[in-house]
Amino acid sequence: MGASGKLRIRISLANQRLRLLDGERVLMDVPVSTARNGPGERMGSECTPRGRHVVRAKIGEGAPLGAVFVARRATGECFHPRLREQYPERDWILTRILWLSGLEPGRNRLGNVDTMRRLIYIHGCPDETVLGTPGSHGCIRMRNRDVVELYERVPVGTPVLLE
Repeated sequence: MGASGKLRIRISLANQRLRLLDGERVLMDVPVSTARNGPGERMGSECTPRGRHVVRAKIGEGAPLGAVFVARRATGECFHPRLREQYPERDWILTRILWLSGLEPGRNRLGNVDTMRRLIYIHGCPDETVLGTPGSHGCIRMRNRDVVELYERVPVGTPVLLE
């Protein structure tokens, strides 16, 4: 954790950027891709939830860049375009997973708006994925090297604001 002890992640849906902040100091400012369907909290919407969240779990410690995850488990594969051809419908979750949990009951926690039950993550994606524009199924996609850096810098419990 940084010197101020105020480590937090802010994700701008409008600008498609993720910023890691320590107090007011910017530690990272990188492009992301949030939901193609825009913002929203409802189960099954494939939208990116808004509001206050927390990193509830971190998955993928030590996995290589491009490691493929299905149902939060490493498959033993590393992403390659041939895999995309083999599994054209797969939503590629690569390298690391930061699993988010909402903090606002009725908005992004509990019932049919529960971010954690919706399996909303910050995760890596194939290198050819366009970032800086919405395109995901609800999660926050990042470059693999960026998600490794973020994963290494933030502990479980880090606040995340999606706005």
